[in-house]
Amino acid sequence: MKKLHEKNILITGGTSGIGLATARLFKNEGARLLVTGRDNDRIEATQRELGSDALVVQSEAANLSSIQHLIAQAKHRFTTLDVLFLNTGVASPTPLGKVSESAFDEMVDINFKGIFFAIQEALPLLNKGASIIVTTSIANKTGTPLCSLYGATKAATRSLVQSLSLDLIQKGIRINAISPGPIDTEGFNRLPVPAEVLKNIKDDIANRSPSRRFGTSDEVAKVALFLASDDSSYIVGEEIVVDGGITHVCLP
Repeated sequence: MKKLHEKNILITGGTSGIGLATARLFKNEGARLLVTGRDNDRIEATQRELGSDALVVQSEAANLSSIQHLIAQAKHRFTTLDVLFLNTGVASPTPLGKVSESAFDEMVDINFKGIFFAIQEALPLLNKGASIIVTTSIANKTGTPLCSLYGATKAATRSLVQSLSLDLIQKGIRINAISPGPIDTEGFNRLPVPAEVLKNIKDDIANRSPSRRFGTSDEVAKVALFLASDDSSYIVGEEIVVDGGITHVCLP
């Protein structure tokens, strides 16, 4: 039997990169999907690809009313949820002196506040035995130039996973995190720098990695499948690092 046979799953940030790769894999493993995105063109393309068994909707991860509407859609479509994969996030490398209050609020709201309230709102729908998966980042413990705010939001999210794991396991719900390192996603390739600068950044990262390459979204999706399935039934409050070993050479 497929690992996610007839499981009801909500994936946020699922129209590109890691989220889309995970939606594809989960569908192939028998899941019933509700997937969110922001860009209408990507939403339509993802809906066509996943087919009528999935529902792909627009949702704003930082807006509480939008989160509440999303959970209402999940309740209407599924009644209950077996897996909640909170994958939405934003990164915008910026020097400390250039970070505006509005940029600060946006990143905190999407990367941390939205995660918190999505879990809060979804809690009544989660079945006993349900799995919550949160995408963090190796930036939550490695120093990354121009990414102090991003790293701080991901560290807060990692802490949230640890704390909530003790609360939620009493209800029979597991929460764990995936911490990607350098993954070759569209989001990374859209960093607001000249093409030559981006190439130099990617070459430098690949050369410093023990694996000598970037990871792929599919490789992260396979870890999400493990955490979503019963294969990880005794894993609680953990963070699985998917980084090709680069953390071992970036940390003292």
